[in-house]
Amino acid sequence: MSKSHQQQSGHTNIWLFALELGFFSGLIWGGLHWLTYWFSFTKVSPGFIAEPFFKHEFLTTAFGHFVGYMFFIAFSVIASILYVLLLRKLKGPWPGLVYGILWWAVIFIPGSQLFLMQPPFKLPWNTVISEFCIFLLWGMFIGYTAAIEYTDERKREQSTALA
Repeated sequence: MSKSHQQQSGHTNIWLFALELGFFSGLIWGGLHWLTYWFSFTKVSPGFIAEPFFKHEFLTTAFGHFVGYMFFIAFSVIASILYVLLLRKLKGPWPGLVYGILWWAVIFIPGSQLFLMQPPFKLPWNTVISEFCIFLLWGMFIGYTAAIEYTDERKREQSTALA
């Protein structure tokens, strides 16, 4: 194998990685959000990201939940692309935790009227805490996965040792 091929194959494609990371983060944490809604830990509908585009009554139906789930996956892909492009070199879980908190704050404070169809701070505490924890874990999943992929020194040491 030529040296230039090894260098090309040793680097992760940023765009494909971000798409895959966003898809799985949306799939996992959107599914967890749906479960917390189903078990009544949160009053925020699984379709909350789709609120600006669909009627609220539709988003409370089973198909509306599915549409909302797909919107959350798309939202996660966009958020992952942003993270991978801007913050991928940050190490550890903390940047991802902060990233999740920032997205939670954007959606639940200034975006409350748009996404939650109500003024901020009108949700019950169990909903606020459940949503905060989901976004915290969602952000950590995105951030820590990107950190492992782009700052893992063991992978670089192996590829240089083989060269």
